[in-house]
Amino acid sequence: MRVLVIEDDTTLGHALQEFLGSQGYAVDWLQTGDRAEGAVAGQSYDLLLLDLNLPGLSGLQVLQRLRAAGSQIPVLILTARDGLEDRVAGLDAGADDYVTKPFELAELAARVRALARRHAGQAQTTLECGPLTFDTVGRQIRVDGKRISLSVRELSVLEMLMARPGRVVTKQQIVNSLSAWDADFSENAVEVYVYRLRKRLDGTGASIQTVRGFGYLLDVESAQ
Repeated sequence: MRVLVIEDDTTLGHALQEFLGSQGYAVDWLQTGDRAEGAVAGQSYDLLLLDLNLPGLSGLQVLQRLRAAGSQIPVLILTARDGLEDRVAGLDAGADDYVTKPFELAELAARVRALARRHAGQAQTTLECGPLTFDTVGRQIRVDGKRISLSVRELSVLEMLMARPGRVVTKQQIVNSLSAWDADFSENAVEVYVYRLRKRLDGTGASIQTVRGFGYLLDVESAQ
């Protein structure tokens, strides 16, 4: 999952980038709203975290321009403005949710997950594919009820595959989803994570198949 943060406060921006990165998200960060339209047009994001009180273009103006341009990216507003009128204005402009500063990171993470599920059309908090069960809230994977330990990146790759069972996920899709602007992440790295996942899934009744020239798919039938 790739997230764009637009926040002018350096301390908070760094904190959000580090925290969301630790949750397995690829995070790009802007400190002004002027580049927002170009960023969203040039990259596929799963979520926008948007401060309202920005220098230059305000967060509200950014949101209005994105919606006017047809962007359907889920938007979570982060702001110190806690008045009813400000909340209504943001939601009416097309925001999906609203968090008032200061906020707890745990609550923010829960709201991010909820918006991601809503955007993906998933009402449930778990993904199930054959013997695999992925808890999207607790960020845990279980095989036949037994928890297995994976790195953040391995978990993110497997989540993408489980969200599209039986369908091909390209290497480039994985790179785009997991690589922030300042991250050194390549298709070769994807191959490493897939290799590790295959070892962890060996004998479980689920396997990751390579579709040459395209990418990977999660197979829970032929592995039986």
